[in-house]
Amino acid sequence: MRILTIGGSGFIGRFVTIELARRGHDVAVFHRAKSAVPTARSIVGDRKQLRAHRDVIAAFQPDVIVDLVLSSEQQAQALVEVARGLSRRIVALSSMDVYRACGVTHRLEPGPLEPLPLTEESAVRTKLETYPPQQMVVLQQVFGWLDDHYDKIPVERVVLGATDLEPIVLRLPMVYGPGDPLRRLLPITKRIADGRRGLIFPESLASWRATRGYVENVAEAIALAAIAEPARGIYNVGDPDTLTELAWAEQVARAMGWDGELVVLPDDRTPPHLKLPGNTDQHWVVDTSKLRRELGYTESVDRDEAIRRTVAWERATPVVGFVPYQFDYAAEDAALG
Repeated sequence: MRILTIGGSGFIGRFVTIELARRGHDVAVFHRAKSAVPTARSIVGDRKQLRAHRDVIAAFQPDVIVDLVLSSEQQAQALVEVARGLSRRIVALSSMDVYRACGVTHRLEPGPLEPLPLTEESAVRTKLETYPPQQMVVLQQVFGWLDDHYDKIPVERVVLGATDLEPIVLRLPMVYGPGDPLRRLLPITKRIADGRRGLIFPESLASWRATRGYVENVAEAIALAAIAEPARGIYNVGDPDTLTELAWAEQVARAMGWDGELVVLPDDRTPPHLKLPGNTDQHWVVDTSKLRRELGYTESVDRDEAIRRTVAWERATPVVGFVPYQFDYAAEDAALG
């Protein structure tokens, strides 16, 4: 098949593009020319001006369009308009943050905790555009494709409403791996590399659970959804089991050969910069059995190897630019006593 990936040269996208090409498909990448994927054709353009590039996309004649960088309702409408009459299937990436559970954690949704695990039928948020403007500015420093109206719920509504295009929505977990712009392992790997002998976890965070997925495994799930027959509707993506934050840190520490101590402290004795704001009684544990049952998905990279590869990348990659973490070792030493 001919498959167009929008944003297919980014953190997740390049692995999707490589996987589709490996499976023998003719792949083109629509991107901003900041990087290229050797196994694919290149179509240079601005995702925020997608309609203006319809003719060049039409020349490629894609059977499937995979949009990895959808941000808002407006962008989803542009995707559907461009795809209609060109492609038979569209695949859109969404996020766990559509679930009401996310709003409960951020104290934006009133009422009880959401039951777990979260399935494709679980309740979604009632509050849209939950990230305040100042936080959007921060996120846009990391993800240049985000517009000012980011919210995956209206994205999903528009895409799933285009029933003539075989719409597929993939709700992604916390994705980690080489190239991760959020550097999700950095709070652990940097402290260990800096010679810290104790890593602090507040009690409220140590037991919190949120589903993760290694980037190459997530990319395989996306590629499979693009080509599998039949595939339609919503699929959760992520590891089959969900570790606590403390258990996750233990695995990363072991991969680095660290023999220090992971210290769990009461929240009132934990430095503020190490606390997770919000209601950590609400976990983000998703059920990925539909993806496995209907599309035959399994992970090709096990967790130990995934962590090993990510740790190696973290060690080899200098910290430059913005990262959403604080490292106040004086405060941490004081708390450790």
